[in-house]
Amino acid sequence: MAQPENITINGTTYAFSSLSDAARGHVASIQAVDAEIARLQLQMGIAQTARNAYVGALAAALPANAEAPAVAPTA
Repeated sequence: MAQPENITINGTTYAFSSLSDAARGHVASIQAVDAEIARLQLQMGIAQTARNAYVGALAAALPANAEAPAVAPTA
């Protein structure tokens, strides 16, 4: 991922080239975590879409009338 020319942290702008190696490492870690969060959000959207499809398929597979046989409660 390309590094920015400047970075703003807590309202202060710094030249990326002036950051220490440790600070640059933290920036890289933040970028990696942001990318992982974006990937997981995409996966979550895919999973939610699949879940909605299964719910729709289940609804279509259930009896159409409201007189479906009741399940006896278990003790």
